[in-house]
Amino acid sequence: MLPYATAAEAEAALGRAMTPFEALWFRYTAGVSDYHLYCCNILFLFAVFTLAPLPVALLELRAPAAVSLYKLQPRVRLTRAEFVRCYKDVLRIFFLVIGPLQLVSYPAVKMVGIHTRLPLPSLGEMAAQLLVYFLVEDYLNYWIHRLLHGEWGYQKIHRVHHEFTAPIGFAAPYAHWAEVLILGIPSFVGPAIAPGHMITFWLWIILRQVEAIETHSGFDFPFTPTKYIPFYGGAEYHDYHHYVGGQSQSNFASVFTYCDYLYGTDRGYRFHKAYLAKLKDLGQNDGGKGDDNGLNYEKLD
Repeated sequence: MLPYATAAEAEAALGRAMTPFEALWFRYTAGVSDYHLYCCNILFLFAVFTLAPLPVALLELRAPAAVSLYKLQPRVRLTRAEFVRCYKDVLRIFFLVIGPLQLVSYPAVKMVGIHTRLPLPSLGEMAAQLLVYFLVEDYLNYWIHRLLHGEWGYQKIHRVHHEFTAPIGFAAPYAHWAEVLILGIPSFVGPAIAPGHMITFWLWIILRQVEAIETHSGFDFPFTPTKYIPFYGGAEYHDYHHYVGGQSQSNFASVFTYCDYLYGTDRGYRFHKAYLAKLKDLGQNDGGKGDDNGLNYEKLD
C-alpha cells in the first residue's frame, strides 16, 4: 500500500510531478494492500492460460487446411475433446497447486524486495531486469529439465508433460503437480537476485507464460516476432524435443539455445535439421517430387 494519502503528498515525496502512468498507479493502488496486488498474479495467469492458446487452437480445429503448412507435425490432429481435456487438467493443477502457491508465497516476495512504491521503473530498468530473469530461469530450467529426463524423474514425474508428443499451446503447463512446483523455482530466482517493482514482476510472469505457450503451440509461423530474438529456441526447437519423446536427450532449454549448444545437447537436433535440409535438396533436384516440407518431422518415419 502506498504511504500517501493524496497525490500531492506523493508528488512532494517524489520531488516532481507524477507521470501519467504513476498517477494511474496511484489512483488504483493507493488504498490496496501489497498482498492483494501480488495476488493479481492469479488473475493474470488464469487469463494467459485461457486466452493466449485460444487463437491457434481455434484455427487448428476450425480451419486446419489454412494453417497446415505451418504445423510442425501435420499428421497429428487432436480432437476438440482432447483440447478440452487438456484445458480442464491444466485448470485442475491451477486451482489445486498454482493458485494456493501464489496465495502463500507473498512473504518470500516481500522478503526479497519486490515492491509497489513510487517511482515506477523506467522502461530500460524493466528491460534489464526481465533479461536477467529470462537468462537465470533458462539456465536453471535447463538443468532441472535435463535431470527430469533421467529414468526416475521421467517415469515418476516428467512423462505426464510428454503425453503430448505433438504439443499444443494449452499443454504448456500440462504437467505433474510436482513438476509444476519444481519448475516454479527457477521463475522466482531471477526476481530474487534482481528484485524490482511489482509491475515488472507481473510482466515477467505474463511474458514467461506467453513464451511457454508459443513454444508449445505446434506451429512455426514465419511472422512470429520472437524469430528476431537472438538465440531464441521457439516452437520448432521445442517441438522436436516432444517429438522424440521420453528418450530425448536434446533441446532441454526452455527459452534460449545457448545451454544446449554449450553442453552438447543439441547435436541430435542439428543432425536432424541437416538431414531434412538434405531431403529438401533431393526433392528439388528430382523436380519437386520429394517431400520438401522441412517442418514435418515425420519424414524420418
